[in-house]
Amino acid sequence: MFENLSPLDSRYRADNPELWQALSDILSEDAYIRYLLRVEAALTATLAEAGLCSQAVAAEVAAACDAVTSAEVQLEEERTKHNIRALVNCIQRRVSDEARPFVHLTATSVDMMDTARSLQVQDTVETIILPQLRELLGLWIEIARREAQTPQVGRTHGQHGVPITFGFAMAEYISRMGGRMESIAAASRNLRGKMAGAVGAYNASSLFFEDPMEFERSVLAKVGLQPGDHATQMVEPEYLNDLLHAVTTAFGVLGNFADDIRHLQRTELSEVGEEFTAAQVGSSTMPHKRNPWNYENIKSMWKTFMPRMMTVYMDQISEHQRDLSNSASGRFAMEILVGFSLTTARTIRVTSKLAIHRQQMADNLQSTAALTAAEPLYILLAAAGHPDAHEYVRSLTVQVQQEGGSLIAAARRDPQAAKYLETLGPAQLRVLEEPQTYQGAAAAKAQKVCDKWAAYLEGNT
Repeated sequence: MFENLSPLDSRYRADNPELWQALSDILSEDAYIRYLLRVEAALTATLAEAGLCSQAVAAEVAAACDAVTSAEVQLEEERTKHNIRALVNCIQRRVSDEARPFVHLTATSVDMMDTARSLQVQDTVETIILPQLRELLGLWIEIARREAQTPQVGRTHGQHGVPITFGFAMAEYISRMGGRMESIAAASRNLRGKMAGAVGAYNASSLFFEDPMEFERSVLAKVGLQPGDHATQMVEPEYLNDLLHAVTTAFGVLGNFADDIRHLQRTELSEVGEEFTAAQVGSSTMPHKRNPWNYENIKSMWKTFMPRMMTVYMDQISEHQRDLSNSASGRFAMEILVGFSLTTARTIRVTSKLAIHRQQMADNLQSTAALTAAEPLYILLAAAGHPDAHEYVRSLTVQVQQEGGSLIAAARRDPQAAKYLETLGPAQLRVLEEPQTYQGAAAAKAQKVCDKWAAYLEGNT
């Protein structure tokens, strides 16, 4: 496999061979041909139901579709230079003269191709991607619940802001990925097929059926799909685009999560740690290094596959009823699903073993505790009637940074501020004296988010 050109088929196959095989069973070229054969069998079965051919013919075609191999189709394509004609020829060689005319009757190539592609994508999402996301969401919920009360400094622009909890930080990704999971599931259920003929106007099927649109619905129902509201030679591209867009934005959530966890492992932060095995090497020259390479890989995979959505969007446009300008580019779209699935698996694996350094979180929060009270002090002074509280506290922070001490102590020494402080209640003063307790509703919000998505998982198992 290391002679393959794509890292997906070498490095990442070796990294997770079981998952790679499961994806290959659905998304490989071999699997695609099997889906195409499934649609061809459904077409002939519907022709038989309508009385155009016998049930014996339909059974004969179905048996041939079960027997045709991808290898023989590929050999035939070398001769015909046409993938679907090659498929049809291979089926026809395996059936009687009576059955041959009813293989592919009324259909065009893209009837088969777009319908088979929708089935491939739907099966990938339903059997692999959604179960992975359920597992990931469950893992994040477990961490967020456990760390709902764990104090951590909140950061904006990479700078210390005001306190939160680590559970609250995790809840962000639960909420974002939960929304993406809903979108992926909805877009998967909305994938469509077609059996409307060469330009989508049912020209061929109208020769035999009074209601060719009902004929289309019958064929597609046999493979579990519905037709789109309209088709040219192709299924409307927006159905698949919506699904791949939802997957790509979910990929972005993974990338953002990985980036945050990677930065929290910086030497000067050290708030979490990626598992490091006894024999693992962090650097070829610096033996002490412990690099957050798995989370870096997650972000790197997002960088690889996110730009491919640009090609998906460009493939949205086809001239008139269809052109072939997306015939090559469209083949690579399925790799978005492969990359996302492999990356989700890695995220689950490394996050399940994530070390959380609670004491380091507390120490980092304490390191700027003298200034952390700036926001609550400003707000409480303003509410108590101070005419320019923000500027006053800003100046006070400069003084504390130069002289040391705490904001509340410096404010109490100032008679002008002291009169406002005297109006504050015990709970408000405690926030100023112990600013690490200034966590707002972080813990409650984390639990609320966990409750929502735990209920979603419970109802969508």
